[in-house]
Amino acid sequence: MSATETRADQRQVLVFCRSGNRRHPLIGQMADLATIQEVHTLEEALAALRQGHFDLVISEQSDFLALERAAVNQQAAIILDSIGQGVAIVNLDGRLVWCNPKMQTVPEDIMRQTCDACVRAFGSPSEQDRGKPAHHRARRMSFSGGADQHFEVTLTPVVNEGDQIAQVAVVAWDVTHSRRLQKKIDAIDLAGRELVRIDAGQTAGMNVEERIKLLEQKMLRYLHELLSFDNFAVLLVDKKTNQLEFVLEHGMSPRSHEYDLFVSPEGNSISGYVAATGRSYICHDTSKDSRYMQGLETARSSLTVPLRLHDKVIGVLNIESDRIAAFNEDDRQYAEILARYVAIALNILDLLVMERFESTGRVADDVIGEITGPLNDIITDARTLMDEYIGNDEMRRRLNTIVDNVAEIKRKVKDVATPKGGILGSRGDCVVDPLFDGKKALVADDEETIRETIAEVLRKKGCIVQTACDGRDAIEKLNVAPPDILLADIRMPHKNGYEVFAAAKDANAKCCVILMTGFGYDPNHSVVRARQEGLSAVLFKPFKVDQLVAEIRSALQPGTTT
Repeated sequence: MSATETRADQRQVLVFCRSGNRRHPLIGQMADLATIQEVHTLEEALAALRQGHFDLVISEQSDFLALERAAVNQQAAIILDSIGQGVAIVNLDGRLVWCNPKMQTVPEDIMRQTCDACVRAFGSPSEQDRGKPAHHRARRMSFSGGADQHFEVTLTPVVNEGDQIAQVAVVAWDVTHSRRLQKKIDAIDLAGRELVRIDAGQTAGMNVEERIKLLEQKMLRYLHELLSFDNFAVLLVDKKTNQLEFVLEHGMSPRSHEYDLFVSPEGNSISGYVAATGRSYICHDTSKDSRYMQGLETARSSLTVPLRLHDKVIGVLNIESDRIAAFNEDDRQYAEILARYVAIALNILDLLVMERFESTGRVADDVIGEITGPLNDIITDARTLMDEYIGNDEMRRRLNTIVDNVAEIKRKVKDVATPKGGILGSRGDCVVDPLFDGKKALVADDEETIRETIAEVLRKKGCIVQTACDGRDAIEKLNVAPPDILLADIRMPHKNGYEVFAAAKDANAKCCVILMTGFGYDPNHSVVRARQEGLSAVLFKPFKVDQLVAEIRSALQPGTTT
């Protein structure tokens, strides 16, 4: 083994000996066992301890206490110089005695407020407060200064041997960033609540497109005021196709509408990835990100966050900028908060669309009921005249045209009430479903519009459907022909939904029963009782067609996740 290797394995020893003209007696004895560094002043000893690591420190007994204290003070000074908080000592007259480097960066007006607070809190206690523990307690305060800077400050009294306050120890935290963040979040929260607020006077008489446009204008204003961005798009997931469809947008390229984007983590742009994973995505440079597909013509970076409703991703909010790396983590946090409000606003709009459909359907039925008599009279008169004009082909042709026009009037009035099933048109054309095909279904509801709408959906799916206008009618029909599927309103004349449910189970124990009700209405706790006895599901009005179909499908296939 070489001499160099031997010395590398040796211990490191520091010898502190103030007598510079003689060597410490242990140095000669340890020379072959350790690497020894000898120092002769306290300053040299502290410098050596600061720069190196020693396994053993040797000094005279009289010097050791001084060395230990100096070393501790040195470590304390290093810590005070390097910590992220400002630390200072202030006299009771408000004079700054000492401060660490971080405190020196605190703005002058904040430092002045801090020193004044020390005087007010501890400088001149009243006679009755002297010696009381409460007067010796630390105080925590908040100060604001120019340039919107904010600091949290803790003032701790330093008590002398006579139990009197001699000085004040100050610790200051710069909370400017967190305060600004909180202010921005509060502003976004306020904007979000405004976003979802429905102004009846403002939206009265608006159609779906006009209401969406109003929401789009609000979105543009809040994004500009709060995040300083003007180009965005909101895409919703079409549950039937799993495709992302544009609902709101501003500033996007027409080319962006040409993409067929689906909810998938790969091959469907950043929006498809976010919708599939539920994770926000910051694209710092669009030219270097393979997931990015052009939205804004001049886009250099983008931020995409999920729209969440009841912990489900229903779409995405995409914001784009013409600057590289325009978005940071704060922007992501702001956008995620705003996106939750957007999801709620769109859900409210969707419910309003469905509500409008229900009320429009009832109004249309009322109108048809009022005009059917007069229209039928026109048809009767026209056909009577046709019998009188046998041989006059021109007159008969004109009268036939009148009959056809009357039929067209009735059809157009009915078309006004045709539901679109929400923002994405989820009703669509129904096709025969093998799971539904041939199943016997009974729909019981005292509201004709709801009863006939559900019946039409089930027939298009392939069901053999009967309808009942009240509970008694439903029980009579299911006793004659027990159904495979029963949809019954809880609140009906003569017999309620629970009684119909019980009769259906008696007639066919395997019958899939779904009860329908308005929000919060459950007379006699019918739902609770029925759930205990095999109820398949409950639908709260108003509901969408795809929700209805999903619940029936789940009931027909127990254990299937919809």
